[in-house]
Amino acid sequence: MKGRVIKSTGSWYTVKTDSGNIQARLRGKFKQDDLKLTNPIAVGDYVEVEREEDQPTSVIKEILPRENYIIRKSTRKSHFSHILASNIDQAFLIVTLRNPRTSLGFIDRFLVSTESFRIPATILVNKMDEKYKDKDLEYLQDLKEIYEPLGYPVIEISALKADNLKEQFIPLLKGKTILLSGHSGVGKSTFLNKLVPEAQQATKEISKFSAKGVHTTTFAEMFELAEGGYLIDTPGIKEFGILDIEDQELSHYFVEMRQYLGQCKYNNCRHINEPGCMVLEKLEEGFIHPYRYDSYVNILFEEDDHR
Repeated sequence: MKGRVIKSTGSWYTVKTDSGNIQARLRGKFKQDDLKLTNPIAVGDYVEVEREEDQPTSVIKEILPRENYIIRKSTRKSHFSHILASNIDQAFLIVTLRNPRTSLGFIDRFLVSTESFRIPATILVNKMDEKYKDKDLEYLQDLKEIYEPLGYPVIEISALKADNLKEQFIPLLKGKTILLSGHSGVGKSTFLNKLVPEAQQATKEISKFSAKGVHTTTFAEMFELAEGGYLIDTPGIKEFGILDIEDQELSHYFVEMRQYLGQCKYNNCRHINEPGCMVLEKLEEGFIHPYRYDSYVNILFEEDDHR
């Protein structure tokens, strides 16, 4: 029997099949293309299961090939990775301007991960109903100026207060599997609850003191939209460590650099200080944003430190 993993709790998995949802566990260990994973099975995986004899539960026999996945370094085990979700059509990164402020470095690391599998990404700037200082609004303008020209939509939302989120987003989500990601406290679960009201168990009640949702997601879970499609809610991420990427490969995942690759004087150019570097030339001419270039350099040398 085939199904799709819609919830993971570490040792048990909820699998959606044509005959309903079933609880299943792993049998033995799975080889994962030489990846060292903290979670061999991820939400979004398609799997083959079989019923355990004289038991109400099932066993996962096989993971079917993944079309793509979002993966990051494990925060608990060095040299291990954690798959956030698999078989994704689109990623929504929810960010906030303050409390917590989402850094450009975090955003860029996430986008490198989505670009590595050509997963379209949208940036949702949440909590726009709050009062902000000028420097916060300048940061919002920076986000729009940096990411929208690169093909990453930057959409302002107020998940807690807005009543029209369903009308705004259902056309974008229909028939797709969408990953929700971001720091803890940015409002992922509040956003989810507006689109999938029956998913209310994903958050605690709204705090009377702060009038904000209390984030309680501890495991990834997939929720089905009544209109068709799925939203995957993931635990909040403090930092997004990307996997080992070859020096010459990283620039391919910065879309503004991609068009200039192959035009440098040297084939193995890292775009740092090499003579005849087309990327550095375009940076100087203003075609590559200096903040994005800084992120590229930080990721590049971060990877060097881990080798």
